Amino acid sequence: MDIFLFFSVFSILSLPESSSSEFIVQDFAVIMIIAAIMLFLTHKFKQSMVIGYLIAGMIIGPYTPPFTLIHEIETINIFAELGIIMLLFVIGIEFPIAKLKQIGKISIIVGLTESIGTLIITFFVAQRLGFTTFDSMFLGLAMSITSTVVTIKVLEELGKIKERSSILILGVLIVEDIVAVSVLAILQSIAVATGTEEIAILPISISIAIALVFIGSILILGSKFLPNLIDKIGKTNDYALLLIVILGLAFGLSFISNILGLSVVIGAFLAGVLVAESRSATVAKVITIPLRDVFSALFFISIGALVNVSLIPLYIVPVIVLILTAFAVKFLLVLAVLAKSKFDNTDILKVGLGLATAKGEMSLVIAKGGQDVGAITSSILPILSVVTIITSFATPYILKFANNIRISSSNIKSNKIDDENKNNP
Repeated sequence: MDIFLFFSVFSILSLPESSSSEFIVQDFAVIMIIAAIMLFLTHKFKQSMVIGYLIAGMIIGPYTPPFTLIHEIETINIFAELGIIMLLFVIGIEFPIAKLKQIGKISIIVGLTESIGTLIITFFVAQRLGFTTFDSMFLGLAMSITSTVVTIKVLEELGKIKERSSILILGVLIVEDIVAVSVLAILQSIAVATGTEEIAILPISISIAIALVFIGSILILGSKFLPNLIDKIGKTNDYALLLIVILGLAFGLSFISNILGLSVVIGAFLAGVLVAESRSATVAKVITIPLRDVFSALFFISIGALVNVSLIPLYIVPVIVLILTAFAVKFLLVLAVLAKSKFDNTDILKVGLGLATAKGEMSLVIAKGGQDVGAITSSILPILSVVTIITSFATPYILKFANNIRISSSNIKSNKIDDENKNNP
């Protein structure tokens, strides 16, 4: 599915006499009404909105008996594609290059160690559970990423977002997101180049080279010219013009990324990074947040709708095994790295629990990315959807428990995290 689907949606919607148009309008109406109801319920019961959106999608999807509320299945895929692009674009706006440089050495060490370690170990566990090589790869990557949306939301609700442990968690989440986007692009390229049956060294090397060249050229060359152009447009105070330009950048880079055989995710994310480099980044973020909210809802609901609900009972055991594996590996690796650095024991446990629990938006983006290139089987999407629901539900309780932990330590480096992350928002 390429970027021209974005334009096809609106061209179809512009044909009032078309029965297809009527179905798409009806599908969109159903999606947004159910989303509103579920968002109200999740807010009332203080749960993650991701849970509500996924359940809404399952309710209206074609796999939920006795009937489906959605007529055009392809519409769901279009909405999901647009949702991925907008979600990753807005996430990218949070990561200017200067901020990436100021993450802090300890955040990079912890993030790389626990995300890559979890990916590798979960891959082998998935293999033991009988999943294919590519299924195991995508499962490993999905389970290695902590949900930024869920984790930050819970920390804010607890009033702990500015604590030392929370600052380290946020730094590590940045590293994880960058690792996830980069590895997803490589995995998709490998799947396209080699097929899903065998893995060859040459196609893998070419795919990795293309991904690295694309990322490097955008960050090095693009950051020299595009932020200045965005600033010139921002000085006009014409917010409509600024919005169209930055959306053009987001979808343009996503399209180029798609042409190169990479995920649209990497193009959208890099577009956000370039916008973040401009002095108009704050304005750009404000004017794109409503679009992010709409398209994020469409994405999560679309993912829920694409889940074959009848498969969920068959995979409850793998779900539990994967959750426990990822939780244990992440928690132990974080403890091992920070214990060696002699951080406060209380902060170590808070960071370990904060990073080990929630799975969410990026895990589902990874599943959708694997599905789009035909690299994964039909079981992966329902598995990761259930993982997301369970972990999102459990996260507030685990973080509240972590917040009450108090452990004395005779060997504390209390100022180290502040020194490493003093410039990290």
